[in-house]
Amino acid sequence: MRDAFLHGTVHEAQEDLQVALRSDREALARWESLTPLGRNEFICWVDDARQVATRQRRIVRTREALLEGKRRPCCWAGCIHRTDKAPSRWQQAVLIDGKTPRSAS
Repeated sequence: MRDAFLHGTVHEAQEDLQVALRSDREALARWESLTPLGRNEFICWVDDARQVATRQRRIVRTREALLEGKRRPCCWAGCIHRTDKAPSRWQQAVLIDGKTPRSAS
């Protein structure tokens, strides 16, 4: 078994996420099949949790999503920490500025 854990393009998985994925051979194999950007999205989503309970739920959900064949977290606007791409208008308004975007009418 390899010791190296594959991380994302910007974020590194913390120990709790690594332990959860390493404890399930199939989940780990699917994690390793993701692109660095795909892994980055899951890590950012997990790290974005403000409460420990939410973080733990997201770690469980990450494992489940991988086993379901998902390659990105559901309902996640995407990592705003990447420097290779500007945040989308929605990310800028909601995640960065904290405003609710107006619907286009």
